[in-house]
Amino acid sequence: MTPSAPDAGIVDAHHHIWRAADLPWLQGEMVPRIFGPYEPIRRDYPVSEYAAEATACGITSAVYVQTNWPLDRSVDEVRWLRDVHAETGWPTAVVGSADLFDEGAADVLRRQAAITPLVRGTRLQLHWHERPEFRFASAPDRMKDPVFRRNIAVLADLGWLFELQVFPAQMADAADLVNDFPDVTFVLVHAGMPVGAEPPAVAEWTRGLGLLAGRPNVVVKLTGQGTFVHRVDRPLIERVAATCLDLFGSDRCMWGSNFPIEKLWTDLPTLLSTWQDVLSGRSAAEIRDVFTATATRVYRL
Repeated sequence: MTPSAPDAGIVDAHHHIWRAADLPWLQGEMVPRIFGPYEPIRRDYPVSEYAAEATACGITSAVYVQTNWPLDRSVDEVRWLRDVHAETGWPTAVVGSADLFDEGAADVLRRQAAITPLVRGTRLQLHWHERPEFRFASAPDRMKDPVFRRNIAVLADLGWLFELQVFPAQMADAADLVNDFPDVTFVLVHAGMPVGAEPPAVAEWTRGLGLLAGRPNVVVKLTGQGTFVHRVDRPLIERVAATCLDLFGSDRCMWGSNFPIEKLWTDLPTLLSTWQDVLSGRSAAEIRDVFTATATRVYRL
């Protein structure tokens, strides 16, 4: 496996650890999820397991991104992560969550900030799709909600970023949101979630990325490309890498594992080495950006 850069370890810009008991979707009946059936990961995924897999691949820092704890326990989630970090040194940084459609969300965000300086931002998934199993938000245009927007403004005061998870059809609204909050960094999750390889789907995704790429406060995360195909798909990764790097530049692109979700269809060495191989023709500076420098800067690692 080729290292990302001669002078730095790899940064995983997006991973999860969890206790199954804290996550309703890992308990009881199977709840349809965007990534399909998930029986093999309906268990604890402790930091010790993740860290062993990550360090074996040369990953030296990692950003935890919220795992859909109940929103009324989002402060508990941050408190738990503070304790996990104190015991193990992982994760390096945290992206939490809060109900940003609630007037009281600003207080929740400030309480999280008071618990630990590890928190770098928040995510509330806004993606909506015609297919019910692909939906998370209750409507495609929730980012227009005035309460949501007031809470986004609080992120600028905290110096936090917002993890933006939308489908291509929502990117025009997302571009308006990003434009209205120039002091907030928006991290586009899963490279804008391209769903299909058909020319119309690829064209819609590319157009949407173009709208967001024109906003300097947007960076893109090269994660989750097994979500809809349930495999490590090299042609898909090649298309995503080329399109995102061309539109955003390497200093606004960063790789992440999305583990353990991707564990449903691959292992971490295979996933990482495929991305490294796809990017092997790029300059050393671009490779360093994607695997180390961009995430280090964006998440203040």
